[in-house]
Amino acid sequence: MRQARDEMSVTPGSRPGTEPGDDSGSPCVWLRADRPQRADRPLSRSRIVAEAMALLDEEGIERLTMRRLAERLGTGSTTLYWHVATKDDVLDLTLDALLGEVPLPAPGGDWRSDLRTLLLAWRATLLRHPWSACLLGRPMLGPNTLARVEFLQAALVRAGLTGRHLTAATWALCGQVTGAATTHAAFRLTAGEHRAVHTHLWTHRDTYPALAAHGRLPDEHDEDDFAAGLDYLLDGIEAATTR
Repeated sequence: MRQARDEMSVTPGSRPGTEPGDDSGSPCVWLRADRPQRADRPLSRSRIVAEAMALLDEEGIERLTMRRLAERLGTGSTTLYWHVATKDDVLDLTLDALLGEVPLPAPGGDWRSDLRTLLLAWRATLLRHPWSACLLGRPMLGPNTLARVEFLQAALVRAGLTGRHLTAATWALCGQVTGAATTHAAFRLTAGEHRAVHTHLWTHRDTYPALAAHGRLPDEHDEDDFAAGLDYLLDGIEAATTR
């Protein structure tokens, strides 16, 4: 029974610790009212998040369970569930805490430089925590995430974008960062695996002529590739603002 509790999913309105039929909960931790914190409780949400991040950094996302997290915190599952309703809560809270590590530049006069600084740091932060790539499709509505998207969009407003052009540029840049981090995680191959892929493409060069001749998997140079791709996007945005 305890194992089942550790891994259970909670549907909207059925948070642990709520009465049946209580629909005050939301499936998204960011849209749900926090429970009141009690000074006599030894555990806090911030401590849960810090321990979850340490576990994820050390052992990867496959090892994160509510039971294991409670053991590392030296507490029981009941105490843990007072602060977080589900494992999804823990993941969402921890991902947002990670994004809090992305430094926000002091806004300058050059919107393009501000965006480049932010997005290079954003990518580097995600790569320091490889498990984050598995979570980038989750709702990202936490305060740290929104603060960085706010900075990004405000810089684009300073560039002169509005309306659908602003929306398109915002999500193109966000997608550049999250997509790059996901691709980097997917292609964490050994040198031998890289050689095998290139051999495969060359063997099938009649089917994949461009890839065989020019294709290159993400490798130690992919930071330069990311920066170049980012510049392509910024070049296009800059050109659009001057048309």
